[in-house]
Amino acid sequence: MWHKFRTYGLFLCLLLTLSAQAQAQTLSEHARVSLLTCTPGEELYARYGHTAIRVCDSIHELDVVFNYGIFDFNVDHFYWKFVKGETWYELGASPYWWFMREYEETHRPVYEQVLNFTPEQNEALWQALVENYRPENRKYLYNFVFDNCATRPYWLIAKVLGDTIVSDYSGNTGTTYRAFIRHYTGARSWSNAGINLLFGPKADQPMNSDQRLFLPEELMLYISQARIGDTMLVKSEQIAPFEIQPVPWYKTWYLGLVLYFICICLISLYDRKRKRWSWWVEVVAGVPYALLILIVIFLTFFSCHPLVGFGWRLLIIPLTHLCARFIYILR
Repeated sequence: MWHKFRTYGLFLCLLLTLSAQAQAQTLSEHARVSLLTCTPGEELYARYGHTAIRVCDSIHELDVVFNYGIFDFNVDHFYWKFVKGETWYELGASPYWWFMREYEETHRPVYEQVLNFTPEQNEALWQALVENYRPENRKYLYNFVFDNCATRPYWLIAKVLGDTIVSDYSGNTGTTYRAFIRHYTGARSWSNAGINLLFGPKADQPMNSDQRLFLPEELMLYISQARIGDTMLVKSEQIAPFEIQPVPWYKTWYLGLVLYFICICLISLYDRKRKRWSWWVEVVAGVPYALLILIVIFLTFFSCHPLVGFGWRLLIIPLTHLCARFIYILR
């Protein structure tokens, strides 16, 4: 998702002008509203893609993108608040050409779905975005799975339509949060290993159709087959499933675990030969693991992260260590 912080210094005048312009005008009958879906990037925060809303009105020379993925990296105690799940995101607005520039430079496709709205619905969505963009309204408490850059546009579209959105896209209904996240981070990646260690049993609960929409690709595919009554929600689109790059074998956590096992085995063989236990190995391996447990305890009881908790995957590290030490113990 698109979480890159954007400073306001250079664009302050532009955004203030945009806000004032938006409040002063209504859209023409030729305006169109689109859902933009950005494909994944290299960074972990960008692995899941991003969602934004485009409002284009050629009559008023208006072409702006509203984006719920802005956060201020320089706020006081940012890392502490991030760990606790108390990160405040906000709605940003920028010209379409500026929004697209980053994705063009990194060769990341952006898919557009023009919504089949009436002029009145276009206007309602426009005014809702303008209202949300007011300084007193634009901030919200970010939550990765329940309230993010993809769920906010969906809720806004559903509110404007004033009806239940029905979609023929079933996708991966019933899939767990953990499985979904693993798909985008890569099952064998170190990122996925870290997430698995932190996530508890709640991450293994199956999701229904609405819960899946925290992921930009799922929202895109859901909207593509959505309808209101007998009318399709999308007027025109150019979309494609995300291409997830596989993790090379030399960057997998599997390889790291195997190398760790071999290393402890060699130390155990050396200890067996000299008939002396190397206690420093347990200290070196145990301290980081103890810190991991403390982090999980803290996040479980003192943070807002909904999926964090104790799970059996936390036993992988000590069991691997114990198995490697059996060479000495069972001599």
